[in-house]
Amino acid sequence: MVPQQRTAGGPAPTPDRDPVIDLARFFCLTLVVVGHILMVSPVLHPDGTVTSENTLGNQHWFEPVVWVLQIMPLFFVAGGITGLQSWRRLRARGGTASDFMQIRLLRLIRPAAVLLAVMFTGLSLALLRGVDPQVIQLLTSGAGMPLWFLAAYLAAQLNLPWLAALHGRAPWLTLAGLISLVVAVDCLRGILPELAYLNMVFVWCAVQQLGFIVADNPAFRPGRPALLGIVVASNMLLGLLVLLGLYSGNMLVNLNPPNLTLVLLGISQAAALQFLRPWLSRIASLARVRRFVGVAGRRSMTVYLWHLPLLAAMSGVLLLTDFPQPAGGTAGWWWGRPLVLLAVIALLMPIVALFGRLEDRPTAPGPAPGRPAAAVLLAAVAVFVPAVNAALNGLTLGLLGGGAACFALAVVLLGRVPARLTTPAGRTGGSEPPLPHPPLSANVEP
Repeated sequence: MVPQQRTAGGPAPTPDRDPVIDLARFFCLTLVVVGHILMVSPVLHPDGTVTSENTLGNQHWFEPVVWVLQIMPLFFVAGGITGLQSWRRLRARGGTASDFMQIRLLRLIRPAAVLLAVMFTGLSLALLRGVDPQVIQLLTSGAGMPLWFLAAYLAAQLNLPWLAALHGRAPWLTLAGLISLVVAVDCLRGILPELAYLNMVFVWCAVQQLGFIVADNPAFRPGRPALLGIVVASNMLLGLLVLLGLYSGNMLVNLNPPNLTLVLLGISQAAALQFLRPWLSRIASLARVRRFVGVAGRRSMTVYLWHLPLLAAMSGVLLLTDFPQPAGGTAGWWWGRPLVLLAVIALLMPIVALFGRLEDRPTAPGPAPGRPAAAVLLAAVAVFVPAVNAALNGLTLGLLGGGAACFALAVVLLGRVPARLTTPAGRTGGSEPPLPHPPLSANVEP
């Protein structure tokens, strides 16, 4: 796919999107939502205490399954593919790394700021009305998972401009350097456990770098037998590391903090994406599929941020009623999962209608200067302080309120995006910034 040519005197058209990447992201998001519904299981004990059990994660048979279905690395591979091309297009329009950070931050934190504000307000009122504090804490923890992903994804994306520069000079050396940092942290985490959280940056930047290589490095476009060999080899190496006792075989345990196993899964999933591309392309090219996936993709962050808090809220409300509560893992619990999924989808529909537009990029109505780099950096700090705190220590009601205030401050600091950074310049005789060669044209993210 290549950008369409512009007609004389007409506006520049939007470049074609890669439907395979859209479909892969939709698959990942669907798997995350379904997985959380199969995991979250609040329990009301006879003494009145409330806990939340990871029902699916506690099943021994699930460990080999989650090895296959742990698709978080694929999110970052796709983010590397799309992010690299978005950065190149922005730079061709005269944008800077600060502009890229501004756009990325706004894209992700505007929906999150509203989520935190709504949750803090609603849970504070519930606490004042006498709802048990343990139920409040159960509901509060529902936003913790989305926040850790937000912190990790932003860390990778905000480092993208300079990592892209290194990739342009030495792609494989850059990837090897990041993987070396991951291994070094894994080796030292037994001595200084706190160091393990550095891999929240190193692991996901390394996986994002795989997306760079998939996007425009011919060396990573081998034939299908070689791609299958990469999938097999990376999983065999991963299995060997697990058999040696160096890492857990449970990929949920390996997720937080992340380690080398997630990089190996990222290599496997990047190769699998390319191996399956011909079939995925045929599915994604169907008009109905492309239309549905396109609509869902434009509101994916809203769905991701809200689905777990809504699931936790629904579970918490049910604990306050006499509605039957089958024990986690029983036949009744399993039969009830489809109903829970339908209920979460029903709750998400009005949320997407109300808040989905916050994912659209706020563009200044007229000529506007870019934001000062200091304001963008301060906004990034305001976002990372509560997000990292929540990822490390868990989310509390107080941190929820502080996070809402910090995110709102960041949105104010970032302001609106200058129009020159969102539409191609009306120049004649010029050309659009290049996309990767077919069939790897990347999606220019909003």
